[in-house]
Amino acid sequence: MRVDKFLNTTNIVKRRAIAQDMCDNQVVFLNGKKIKSSKEVKIGDIIEIVFLEKSRKFLVLALPEQKTIPKSQSAKYVQEIF
Repeated sequence: MRVDKFLNTTNIVKRRAIAQDMCDNQVVFLNGKKIKSSKEVKIGDIIEIVFLEKSRKFLVLALPEQKTIPKSQSAKYVQEIF
């Protein structure tokens, strides 16, 4: 699954266009490397989003099979690392 689609589907980012823009502006990292929005995500990958004041890291637990999932089920697919 593409990283921009994954960020949107797992409710980390509200819209896929925002996720694509974040990748284009090089604030999204996959396993420590800057990536494009088309990069494929696999189970066990670490996604890091760098904001102005802080950084958030997420561990990919599973890949969603549906286009959208309820916010209450996001924990099945992604876990925030502190």
